[in-house]
Order: sequence, then structure tokens, then C-alpha cells
Amino acid sequence: MIQTSASSKILTLIKSAAAAAVLPVLFIYIMIAKPDYKIMNGLAHVVLPVANVIGDVITWPIRVIGDMFQDLHELSSLRAENAELRVRLDEALANKNACEVSIAENKKMLAEIGVARNSPYPTVIADVIHNHRALHHNTFMINRGIKDGIMPGMVVVSPSNQFAGVITDSAYGTARVRAVTDSDTNIAVRIAGYEVYGFLSGNGSATPTIGFFSDPNFRAAADLELITSNISGVLPAGIYVGRMKNHTDVAVLQPSSLSRVIVLKFDGNSVYK
Repeated sequence: MIQTSASSKILTLIKSAAAAAVLPVLFIYIMIAKPDYKIMNGLAHVVLPVANVIGDVITWPIRVIGDMFQDLHELSSLRAENAELRVRLDEALANKNACEVSIAENKKMLAEIGVARNSPYPTVIADVIHNHRALHHNTFMINRGIKDGIMPGMVVVSPSNQFAGVITDSAYGTARVRAVTDSDTNIAVRIAGYEVYGFLSGNGSATPTIGFFSDPNFRAAADLELITSNISGVLPAGIYVGRMKNHTDVAVLQPSSLSRVIVLKFDGNSVYK
């Protein structure tokens, strides 16, 4: 009974499909053999929708495959465009980094030029080529020497005009600088804004100490600034040295932070060299 019912349904579907297929043929026959426009107009309302449905059913796989190929083409185009945008973004970031480096270097050079122009002494700009630290000693080498007029005793400052050290030895094209943190450093300083003098002594650590104030009643405190004093005739006066962290320790320039320095051609007699 079930098989008979299924067979009937299949037969009905076949008849419907055959009738749907015959309708377009009949419509074409009438158009050619007996062009009766009333009949044609009546059949058109039936044949054309059926033909559209049959056409949609027949072309559905083709349209699906076509849509898939179009989607794949668009996806490939998007990937290619994305790859190109990534390349452009990398180039833009590289240019941005190069610009930032150039701007920073330009600011540094302007600062160096400012120090050189405002200095009452002839100056030489040098690069730090080696930093040496051992036990309580801290020195560094620069790429300027006797051929550039660099002699022992000359003062070395940072591009921001902070005291960095003193030249101890000079060769033809290089010179050695005793850093402010070196244990052999002992320089005359003054409390900025006060007529109070003392001596800053290096101890090999990051924070030298200060002692022997000219005013025994003066009490040192944190955040007081120290500048060089010329009372000993060794250093030019007024160079910023550092800031006091407490009543004895001073925060000074660390040699490891230096890549370029400025040498002031100064001697004890204030003679230009």
C-alpha cells in the first residue's frame, strides 16, 4: 500500500513536470502556427511564470557556482589589498620612527649648539666611545684628543650643560675623562642661590657626597641645587652639577647615560686654548 502511494506521487510529479515542459512548446507552436494574440496573451500569464521557475531551478547550480567564484575572487582581491595596506603601514611606521629619531637628534644638536654658542670658552663636541667602571673608579673615553686641542684639566659637560667630568689624559685622537662619580673626583661647588661653598667628592657610586660647608650654620636639605665654584681656580663657575637627595648625597649625571659631550677649553688661568 505504501509502495503504491509512493508510486502515485512520483507519477504525479512526472506528469506535472511533463506538462510544465509542454507548455512552453505549446506556446511557441501557437506563436508560429496560429498567432492568436488572445490565446497567446492568456497563455503568457501561465507559461512565463512556469518557465521562470523552471529556468531558476535549472540554472540554480550554475548561479550558486558563479556566486562562489565571485566570492572567491572578491576574497582574493581583499587579501591582496590587505597585504598591500600592511606593506604601506610598515613603510609609514618606518618613516614615522625615522622622523622621530631625526627630530630627537635635531633637538640634541640644537642643545649642543646652544651650549657651544653661550659658553664663554671655545668648545669641542665629542662622542663617547667607551665607558669604563671598575671598583671605585669611573672614566670614559671620547673621540677627540690633542689634534683637536684637548688637554688635561679641561672640563666636560653634557649637551644640557651639566657637569660630566674632567679630562685626565689626552692622546692624538682620543682623551680620557674622569667622571663626576669617580672616587678621585673632588671639586669645589656652591649651593645655587646661596653664598655657601663646599666640596663634592666622588665615591664610585651613583651619588657622590658633599661636605665642608663654608658656613657652619648652614643645614643642607633635599632638592638644593649645586653649581661649580671657581674658588679653587680649577673649574669655571656656574655649571650645574646636580641636586641634593638629602643632607649629604647628591644626584649627578651618570656617565652611562652619555653618548655625546662638550669639552670646554678652560684652564685655571681662564686662558683660551
